[in-house]
Amino acid sequence: MNQPIDDDQQTGLDALNAACLAAPGEVAPQIALWRAVAALDGWVFINRGTAESPRPSALASGPGQMLCIFSSASRAQATALSSGLVQPGEPVPLFEVPLPAAIDWALSFGQYGIVGVTIDYPQLGAWCPLANLAGLRPPREG
Repeated sequence: MNQPIDDDQQTGLDALNAACLAAPGEVAPQIALWRAVAALDGWVFINRGTAESPRPSALASGPGQMLCIFSSASRAQATALSSGLVQPGEPVPLFEVPLPAAIDWALSFGQYGIVGVTIDYPQLGAWCPLANLAGLRPPREG
């Protein structure tokens, strides 16, 4: 895994999520949260496949299937344990995709019926439609 997210970044994401929850109809807090998510070094995933052929965890929601992305290995591990994906004491299979490549990788799952991504579910649980992810890519240089 790359550089772990620091406490200040985690606290920042939590505060941005709280702002979204406090103003559910407002777009600006949601944009700020997802820009911060896209500024992480990488996104962590719970692996439901194999080491050779990783497959990220997803969940069913009202809008449709969501990829579960995590800001840290510790949040991914907590979710894997609390949701029963692994038993206590078992290793949690994780992998990380660096940003901005993680955005393109997540977008590729649209062909399999994925409609969005959710961050740090259930700790945060904010979600972003897959179509909006492309707007989170940094501008290409050159």
